[in-house]
Amino acid sequence: MFKDINDFKNYCKVNEIKMIDFKMIDLTGRWRHLTMPADRCTEKTFKEGIGFDGSNYGFAPVEKSDMVFIPDINTAVMDPFAQIKTLSMIGDVFVIGNPHRRFEQDPRAIATKAEEYMKSKGIADEMRIGPEFEFYIFDHISYDVKPQYSNFSIDAKQAEWNSGEYPNQGYKVPVKGGYHIAPPMDAGYDLRSKMCMLLEERGVEVKYHHTEVGGPGQYEIEVEFGSMREMADKTMLIKYIVKNAAFQNGQTATFMPKPILGEAGSGMHVHIHLFKDGQPLFFDENGYSGLSDTAMYFIGGLLKHASALCAITNPSTNSYKRLVPGYEAPVSICYATSNRSAVIRIPDYARTPENKRFEIRNPDATCNPYLAYSALLMAGLDGIEKKIDPKKEGYGPYDVNLYKLSQEEQKKVKALPRSLGEALDALENDHEFLLNGGVFPKKLLEIWIENKRDEVQNINKIPVPVEFALYYDL
Repeated sequence: MFKDINDFKNYCKVNEIKMIDFKMIDLTGRWRHLTMPADRCTEKTFKEGIGFDGSNYGFAPVEKSDMVFIPDINTAVMDPFAQIKTLSMIGDVFVIGNPHRRFEQDPRAIATKAEEYMKSKGIADEMRIGPEFEFYIFDHISYDVKPQYSNFSIDAKQAEWNSGEYPNQGYKVPVKGGYHIAPPMDAGYDLRSKMCMLLEERGVEVKYHHTEVGGPGQYEIEVEFGSMREMADKTMLIKYIVKNAAFQNGQTATFMPKPILGEAGSGMHVHIHLFKDGQPLFFDENGYSGLSDTAMYFIGGLLKHASALCAITNPSTNSYKRLVPGYEAPVSICYATSNRSAVIRIPDYARTPENKRFEIRNPDATCNPYLAYSALLMAGLDGIEKKIDPKKEGYGPYDVNLYKLSQEEQKKVKALPRSLGEALDALENDHEFLLNGGVFPKKLLEIWIENKRDEVQNINKIPVPVEFALYYDL
């Protein structure tokens, strides 16, 4: 975007930018930020960085937590939600020194290393990905967790449970009946268009947006492909735009995988293909569903490590309330063409060499995108290097509805973890592929597993209302 610091300063002057906002990602995948007046942002800022407490980001112990972030000027975009004209950019985390050095546990640094590792192996020079962003927009959300009282309450005007309210204009969306439904039932149409225009203006190319299956306001925005780290940056921007546009509209958006009982959950399917010297590597007209051996080995790696990957791609306890049969979410570790019940789905409509790809369907947007996309790449590269053939490994193809297989047949298909605890067990036992090339620091994985186990244990201690319904009178 900018040639140098002078170009940056000139842009700020011409566009009357008053504030510069710096956004950094913490370990869990949330953006944090710090803002300074534009006049205070100098060449020194981009060379020496700005100090912050790394312990509050989950990166470092309290006794050794002083770090700096250095802004990446190439990520600068206008913040559409700030009342004061503000230019926003992402910061990279560094350990203080002379000179500063990249902090190896910084998720953005890991994504950079994963791409460098891919290039160093000579397999490919670019992994292009296209995530699909599913989310709900509600008109109300409240929740309370106390020793003597626990509840949550959600409301959406178009939900079928509001059909008996007075006054009422009707046009309520049936349970699991929202897919591609038209206005006036599509109550979020204009808001989604606004979100997409904000994204387009900030360099995020949108393929389309539409209503999803969930009746009480489930939607999807699908974007054009981009390189891995670039798309991780854009993933954070997309979530920021969606949440803030809804908030500004007096509503609330969530990427929580399973916010409503009995309705479809929200995933983040990730379409993947590799390129080298601009040429696609996943196409072979004679291969299964038009896929090359390289693509099949990549799939083999993903399926071989699927359970361990879940600890990173599906890192919330709520994630596993989505990964259940009957809601178009995958539960079986296998691949197939046009089959939404499989972990790996090969779109039948993508038939040209440059479009030939597959999607992995289990991830959701509670993940840290830098870690999740990097882990997917590392698993795929491991599959290519080891020539893991998914067919020989028994992963398919399963071109049938996996939910309707007999119990005997279902037993032959390995299942995804049923809980975050199971996924963490898998990651503890299968993580060497992430350490290749020093991409994922072992210390980071240890911190991740420890933090997530604490999360699981804390949640397991809390009585939930359904337990009173089941057990109170026993």
